Amino acid sequence: MAEQNLDNDQRPWPEALLEAARREDRRIGKLKIFVGAAPGVGKTYEMLQQGRARKNDGCDVVVGVVETHGRKETAALLEGLEVIPRRQTDYRGQHLDEMDIDAVIARLPQIVLVDELAHTNAAGSRHPKRYLDVQELLSHGIDVYSTVNIQHIESLNDVVAQITHVRVRETIPDVVFDQADAIELVDLTPDDLIDRLKNGKVYVPKQAERALQHFFSPANLTALREIALRRTAERVDEQLLTEMRSRAIQGPWPAGERVLVCVSEDPRAAGLVRYAKRLADRLHASFIALSVEGRRSLQLTEEERDRIADTLRLAQTLGGDANTIPGGDRRITDDIIKYAQSTNAAHIIVGKSTRSRWFEILHGSIVHDLVRRSGSISVHVIGGDETSGEIVSKKSVKTTPKPKFADPLPFAASLAAVAGALAVGKLILPLVGIETVDLVFLTAIVAVAVRFGLWPSLLASVAASLSYNFFFMEPLYTFSISDPTNIAAFAFFVIMAVFVSNVAGRVHTQAIAAATRARTTESLYAFSRKLAGVGTLDDVLWAAAYQTALMLKVRVVFLLPEEGSIVVKAGYPPEDTLDEADIGAAKWAWQNDRPAGRASDTLPGAKWLFLPMRTGRGTIGVVGIDSDRSGPLFTPDQRRLLDALIDQSALAIERVHLVEDMDRVKRSVETDRLRSALLTSISHDLKTPLAAILGSAGTLRDLSGKLSEIEKADLLATIIDESERLNRFIANLLDMTRLESGAVVPNLAPHDVSEIIGSALWRANKILLHHQIDVQLAPEPPMVGIDAVLFEQVLFNLLDNAAKYAPPDTTIRIQSWRDGDEVCVQVVDEGDGIPQADLEHIFDKFYRAKKTDQVRAGTGLGLAISRGFVEAMNGTIVAANRPDRSGAAFTIRLPIPLQSQPLDTAA
Repeated sequence: MAEQNLDNDQRPWPEALLEAARREDRRIGKLKIFVGAAPGVGKTYEMLQQGRARKNDGCDVVVGVVETHGRKETAALLEGLEVIPRRQTDYRGQHLDEMDIDAVIARLPQIVLVDELAHTNAAGSRHPKRYLDVQELLSHGIDVYSTVNIQHIESLNDVVAQITHVRVRETIPDVVFDQADAIELVDLTPDDLIDRLKNGKVYVPKQAERALQHFFSPANLTALREIALRRTAERVDEQLLTEMRSRAIQGPWPAGERVLVCVSEDPRAAGLVRYAKRLADRLHASFIALSVEGRRSLQLTEEERDRIADTLRLAQTLGGDANTIPGGDRRITDDIIKYAQSTNAAHIIVGKSTRSRWFEILHGSIVHDLVRRSGSISVHVIGGDETSGEIVSKKSVKTTPKPKFADPLPFAASLAAVAGALAVGKLILPLVGIETVDLVFLTAIVAVAVRFGLWPSLLASVAASLSYNFFFMEPLYTFSISDPTNIAAFAFFVIMAVFVSNVAGRVHTQAIAAATRARTTESLYAFSRKLAGVGTLDDVLWAAAYQTALMLKVRVVFLLPEEGSIVVKAGYPPEDTLDEADIGAAKWAWQNDRPAGRASDTLPGAKWLFLPMRTGRGTIGVVGIDSDRSGPLFTPDQRRLLDALIDQSALAIERVHLVEDMDRVKRSVETDRLRSALLTSISHDLKTPLAAILGSAGTLRDLSGKLSEIEKADLLATIIDESERLNRFIANLLDMTRLESGAVVPNLAPHDVSEIIGSALWRANKILLHHQIDVQLAPEPPMVGIDAVLFEQVLFNLLDNAAKYAPPDTTIRIQSWRDGDEVCVQVVDEGDGIPQADLEHIFDKFYRAKKTDQVRAGTGLGLAISRGFVEAMNGTIVAANRPDRSGAAFTIRLPIPLQSQPLDTAA
């Protein structure tokens, strides 16, 4: 449970001050979002109206991107506003217009209007989503007005899909919406929106007819409108709470509803939490369950402390928050009201007191104090019986009870302290008089209370009072008092002794409670840090087993599902094993989601105790506990600590599973992408040479007698060229298959790269026919350990790539030189170069650089194969753009074997 400190002073909350400072920082622009329940409610219209109003006020306002969708009224509002020209992007043969973010930043206006915040940018844009463009504009100090529909908020996507049966693919993270400086709801009733739709003010007639039959039904629009109102109200409520906390304003302000329910050890507390849930649902509000840990906390029985913990857990299960705060020197009423004011709670729920009237007269009544001091906060006093508040009838696992007899040592020490005070008093009596002796006894009482607590200090108070009367008050050595003034002095001494012991005992109790909380929190924090630092399932299980065994002094095993059953995955000590009976108990605990084994309700005679591990997705495994101790394994405090350890372990295991699921999804997406790219290559890049071959061969067959010898030679040359091209494509596919299967084992031997360069140039003669070749090789290069066949294929692929992307009649240069312990080979062309966004992906399988008006043939495998072959030969290959002019440069670095003789480097 979360803990929170409440101070007596009215200081602002640091988090709220930081948030306010962030919003006031003029280096960061302000974001205003116009949100609507559905398309057509007028978000863009309202944004343009406010933009024009700000322009009339003298602000510098420009339009970054606004979609009018053919609406004349919206288009009319654009007149008079400066519109930044959009950037055109080619995507799959279509010209797409996107906001030119660089032009907006260069223009640097005060306000820019950016429509459709959830829009997905075209491929090749700087950011994949428009909200990322907006964040960059904000970072340059530009204020942004933007629009979004409620269904585009990520956390509401599933809810909207269930209502409308339409899943929106374009979403924005909730944090973008929550961090907006201003939210304005543009609302329209369902009837008015449907009328706008019928009048053609939202969609064209055919789209409008389909929309009326599906998305734009009155029920859907009403539900979306309610969701938009609620989400906007939540955001406004958060802003109000932050403002109140930053200015230390005492609440509550009647701007929203929040319910606070007070939880105690009373058996009816669970009923109060359920009532708070029902009240919060009626008010469409959130609720918080609050427990105050005061000096009575350590005096509660274990059953009562378990009941508080179960009640707070019930509040979390019902969707509320659960907080435990330490009680200060004030009364509990002050702590509750202080917390209610800090959270802007408008309602406090408290149980009806069952204590006697005399108890309330002597100790006060929390209920009466809350009613009198609550101010504008409504207090709900709820009665009920114990059965309505029960959570569970009994514990399913027995725990070790506390010792029935108190330790006699503190009481003996208290009597010894009084005896010591008596001896000191006798010694100093002739020097200081009887007036100082009572201070000696009070000092002993305070020392006992601070060290041992309330009851030993009360015993010390009684013993000190009797000793003071017997040894120092006339008549001596009797318990009678002759002087009336001494009676008053003795009475005040007794009162002071009891009061001092009570106060000091309370401090002692609070110190013990604070130390206990600190130890438990420190242990759980260390455990959570250890779990956060591991990434694999085996590491998580080992850390959880070790930490649980270390903190509770037990043996631990973790069992997880595998092929329809559960098996042991980790344990501490590692050599522990389970027999068939233990495995059966563990399976029962996993299948029934209940404890089984030692000291439980099921199979209590077993050696091990098995407890299910639960998360929001259900039972994910079982943890087994064993110890050489006889009887129950844990005390109640240890059982609560074990529950916390199991919960953290379960969440860590769930996190690992989620990461694995995400990796599987990514691999599946990548596989689908590669499959799609392969099909595209086969359907286009491989089909093109086949079509040329079939066409040329068919012409030769059907028109052979009518063709001249020159025409026949051209057709035969086409068949040969296209066949060679097809052979290269198929060879690339086979080479990539060999690389991925690990079948490529290079035959490394010393070779002169100059010879292999010459062989590659001869092989690529046809594809380089329309280019000029410039060869610059280092004289007397050292031998390198490479596979000649693989390296020739690498050079051929690079030359083929240069020939595709460099215009005809340009120069392709291949050069080599020595750089320290490496030989470098570089292929340079005079084409358009590699787009900056493609540099990181140019060696990926099936990846093609951004297409221009001319589509180059190829499968997108040549460079990937080249990198695979070079790395298999212990070399590296990198792609870059030429620094002197446009063009790409591919550089291969190969290590020189140690036995090669060092030569002078040459460039």
